Amino acid sequence: MTAFAARHVNAGLRAVRHRIRTASYLRRWVVLGAGIGVVGGIGAIVFYSALELASHLFLGVLAGYTPPTPAGEGGAPISDALRPWAIPLVVALGGLLSGIIVFRFAPEAEGHGTDAAIGAFHHDPRGIRARIPLVKLVASALTIGSGGSGGREGPTAQISAGFGSFLGRLLDLEARDARIAVAVGMAAGIGAIFRAPLGGAILGAELLYRDDIESDALFPSFIATIVAYSIFGSVEGFSPIFGTQALYGFSNPAQLAWYALIGLVCGFVGLLYIRGFYGLTDWFGRWTMPRMLRPAIAGLMVGCLGLVVPGALGTGYGFVQAGLDSRSLLAIPLWMILVLPFAKILSTSLSIGSGGSGGVFGPGMVVGGLLGAGIWRLLEPFAPAIPASPAPFVIVAMMALFGSVAHAPLAVMLMVAEMTGNLSMLAPAMIAVGLATFVVGNPSIYKNQLATRSDSPAHRFRFAMPLLASVPVGDAARQARVVVSVDEVAADACAKIEAAGVPGAPVMARDGTVLGMVDLDKLWLAPGGGRVGTSGYLRDPILAADDGLDDALGSLADHHRSWAPVVTSGRLVGILSVQDAMAAYRTALRGNIRQVRGLGAGGVIIETEIEAGSALAGRRVSDVAWPREAVLVAIERAGVLHVPRGDLELKSGDLASIFAAPSARPAVEALLEAAAAERDAAVPTVRPAT
Repeated sequence: MTAFAARHVNAGLRAVRHRIRTASYLRRWVVLGAGIGVVGGIGAIVFYSALELASHLFLGVLAGYTPPTPAGEGGAPISDALRPWAIPLVVALGGLLSGIIVFRFAPEAEGHGTDAAIGAFHHDPRGIRARIPLVKLVASALTIGSGGSGGREGPTAQISAGFGSFLGRLLDLEARDARIAVAVGMAAGIGAIFRAPLGGAILGAELLYRDDIESDALFPSFIATIVAYSIFGSVEGFSPIFGTQALYGFSNPAQLAWYALIGLVCGFVGLLYIRGFYGLTDWFGRWTMPRMLRPAIAGLMVGCLGLVVPGALGTGYGFVQAGLDSRSLLAIPLWMILVLPFAKILSTSLSIGSGGSGGVFGPGMVVGGLLGAGIWRLLEPFAPAIPASPAPFVIVAMMALFGSVAHAPLAVMLMVAEMTGNLSMLAPAMIAVGLATFVVGNPSIYKNQLATRSDSPAHRFRFAMPLLASVPVGDAARQARVVVSVDEVAADACAKIEAAGVPGAPVMARDGTVLGMVDLDKLWLAPGGGRVGTSGYLRDPILAADDGLDDALGSLADHHRSWAPVVTSGRLVGILSVQDAMAAYRTALRGNIRQVRGLGAGGVIIETEIEAGSALAGRRVSDVAWPREAVLVAIERAGVLHVPRGDLELKSGDLASIFAAPSARPAVEALLEAAAAERDAAVPTVRPAT
């Protein structure tokens, strides 16, 4: 590329970046979300086609085996292989090729891609290398297409999340927007490949945390998943994967006991899935042989297992389809139905835990569906109030098992409802998912999943300094002492900046909008006669006046800057430095203290120790019904003072300091005396001090 062309490309990119940064949240994410959705839909089509081709070549041509498929993908029935002896060799060959590709070109593409996308969101949203989506696509098609056990969502999630990361680099998006782009990409890929746009959108926001949700990603994810689903469906069809199971509903309350049983069983099997998967992953990690050979050896094991239990091979969706119909389910031997869920856990742990490429989402739902089918087979001959069809048990068990191990109950329930065309089982599913989640506890199938937003670097300033989010950047900005024009000679601009005694200045376009900023020490290096806009020293970020100070400090930290221009609709409002942000924070903090003082003259501090066995011990601050005119101001624990945020869990031995108006003192004392009686009461709005 010539220098002339490079300058024009860079100018064009700066213009696009400027339009994106200055656009409102709605307009920005309509465009970016739609773009990510297009790539997500196309990526899902390419991967789906590659997987079908690999399955035909490896299993069809070499082993003479056609895996059963769900109703929405052809509905091929369960059949035997013409050359069963070839299956272990075929799965091993696929694992070998996948291992060579992954560990030769992109070792970070091993394992399940959704977890890698979650890690990128939290720690390095711009860091997914451009080659990762392609390597993941090919390696996953080889792993799953040859009979390895894995899900299709991991590759598609990483493909579109990788594009979101690429957009973050190309457009130099702010840290918050780059993270949202990765989450939106993950949602688009999953929503398209499962033909579940609503559940996929919520999954992209829910899967990032164990006990929280990334609300900023919801709106962009809805746009991206709808676009991706529309593109994928226009080529592969819009029918639900498992056909329409709308005939089956919930109408007998006596069945709730059986759905509760499903939830408990799914919880315990879910724990086995998590521990088995990571146990075998750690076991493979201790092997001393070359990493690229491990998927081949694991593939040989999976192939041998598949000779006995064919449902352990591939995605397993065809066996779930068989479990939805009573006649096809009863045609399968009972021992096979009971063994299938555990064989699927083992084959997935071997295929993916060894370094193979694929997802754990799809296998998790297959394990749940087959578990529900097995429970129905055991109970159907004698138990009362059993549904005439196994479909309700299969649907609810799919929701319960993976909703609990992924800590994404709402998203998984909606996805399974979309995949089966059945919304009527959501009510009993809530009981099953709730009990399964209770049994699973904190362990998660996704290691990079964090507990809450307060644990994520994405929100480090918001939760470390809670008032920051409530102060708009525009309120903290101060007037710029000097500005320079994009057409100004660099030497003249340096003289202006030096005369003003500042380290740099905002750069204005011809139409009066802000293009970025320049530093004096860098601008001095511009060649004689060079212009500011063509000197190559135009810098980011640009801050929006209506953003919170937490986002502004995050942008400054990510760009290693100490100040930046602040704009509204592209027009300069002022500049914000780290010192300005801290001054605004101190002002807001003083105002907050005044608000506490305003609780009333003669207010009292009530200090109480939370005793062992107290009903307050083990509860979060947000779960306690604090009186309206009382504020929990501090928690002292083992000599350390803690800010009582809503997610802080109270513990026995804590010294709680409560500031209360005189009229609220009796209510506070009553709360402390009768906490046990209020354990299960409704929780009103909490007002912890910040």
